[in-house]
Amino acid sequence: MSIIDKSRIHSFHISLIFWLFLVIAFDGYDVVVYGAIVPSLISDWGISDVTAGAIGSYTVMGTAVGAVMFGLLADKIGRKKIILLTTFLFSFFTFLSGFATGPVMFTVFRIIAGIGLGGVMPNVIALATELSPKHARSVTVSFIFCGYSIGAMVAALTSRSLLPIGGWEPVLWIAGIPLLFLPILMKVIPESVGFLVQKGRNEEARKILSKIEPGISEEAVIEFPEPAGKSSGSPVVRLFEEKRARSTIMFWISCFSAFMLIYSMNTWLPSLMMEVGYDLSSSLTLTAVMQVGAIIGTIVFGRLVDKVGFKKVLVPLFFFGAIALSLIGFTSSTWIVFALIAVIGAASVGLQNVSNAFVSQYYPGTMRSTAVGSTMAFGRVGGIVAPTFVGILLSLNFLPQFNFAAIASAAVLGGIAMLFVQEQHGHYSKEEEPKQADQQLPAAK
Repeated sequence: MSIIDKSRIHSFHISLIFWLFLVIAFDGYDVVVYGAIVPSLISDWGISDVTAGAIGSYTVMGTAVGAVMFGLLADKIGRKKIILLTTFLFSFFTFLSGFATGPVMFTVFRIIAGIGLGGVMPNVIALATELSPKHARSVTVSFIFCGYSIGAMVAALTSRSLLPIGGWEPVLWIAGIPLLFLPILMKVIPESVGFLVQKGRNEEARKILSKIEPGISEEAVIEFPEPAGKSSGSPVVRLFEEKRARSTIMFWISCFSAFMLIYSMNTWLPSLMMEVGYDLSSSLTLTAVMQVGAIIGTIVFGRLVDKVGFKKVLVPLFFFGAIALSLIGFTSSTWIVFALIAVIGAASVGLQNVSNAFVSQYYPGTMRSTAVGSTMAFGRVGGIVAPTFVGILLSLNFLPQFNFAAIASAAVLGGIAMLFVQEQHGHYSKEEEPKQADQQLPAAK
């Protein structure tokens, strides 16, 4: 077994989890904040629901570009550099969007921020997967992505407090906070050991391994494998080799469905609930409740998949989400609505957090960022479609029940797609030599 697989959770992992959690928290803040301020933008700029939805869709187009571009680039230049660059992009340009004087300038800033938002997630997933012990890998990745829901909750609650007194601009300025701790990230976030070994930078890899497993002594011998030659063909094409084609397509479709749900809710939940009869303040509270459900779902189901497997958790979760969405327009009970919204949070954001761990472990480390990046890029297409799709639904003045049922169809599609993933062909199900290094400790005297 490799040193990383056998390591125990200690201060190194806790520090890594904390800082990656913080990065993803601001990612979640930047994504959800647009949905929180949409009613204010519509009022201030006099734009239509369809235009507001289109702005959301353009932003997600940027995230799709970022997911592909930075997913491929990270497998060549390393995860750490990409995480730092993308964190700068989404923080700085979301901050700048708070100074926009009109929809065009706002959209340009949001698209560039979206490129960063799309690029940071695959690389955080890949790095956390590669540096976590095997027994805690799914839980670690899932927990880090609880940060997304925390950030989303903060966006909803901050908007609720600031919008009435300061307008929408200060809500966006808060997104610049990560710029202040970028120097800390440069010092505390390590590079992927697998990437360093692949590039022949064994001494750097050894230093990181000594932090992962403090028991490694100065005299210990660590044998690193020879760097593999450059693989032929496109990295994306390799995702379809070795009987992975069907699963790759199913991952893409399920991710598309999950992002349809996430971006429909993130962009339009306040407006959808206002259609039902809630005021803006109550609707923003429901956005926070949805993120609470996402956090609970991520933690609970992240632990459960290690015991029963990914598909046995994710497939039913998709269908429960569809049922909850379909029911939400038929009740006037606030408490029932809270419960249904929490289930939707678990079955959208929470589900995607766990699914990220599934994808990151399904593929070999040499293509992990590419796999996660391409899956999330295809998923972002759902995020592109969702804001405009729901905006059109709202403009047609359908009954709220119809709108929720239409969104629920995405969850049904996701559940069916996940059902056809072939777990037996995943990388984690094969017995292989460790990719990082083997430790040979000197005999005890």
